[in-house]
Amino acid sequence: MKGVANMTWQKSSYCAEASNCVEIAAGSTGDVVRLRESSAPGIELTTTPDRLAALLNAARSGGLADL
Repeated sequence: MKGVANMTWQKSSYCAEASNCVEIAAGSTGDVVRLRESSAPGIELTTTPDRLAALLNAARSGGLADL
C-alpha cells in the first residue's frame, strides 16, 4: 500500500485481511515513522524511531498501566 510521499505501509502478519489493524511506514531517510489504522487511513501519527521504540518499551514493561 502506498501512501504519503510514496511510503510503503505494512501491517502485522497477525492482522491477516482484517480492516482494523495498525499500519506502519518509515520515511526514506529513516528519521520519520508514521502509524495509522487501516480502517481510517487518512489519519496518521508521525513520530521518530527513537520515540516509537520508547513507547513500545514502556508498553512492554507495564509503564503505561496508569494511563
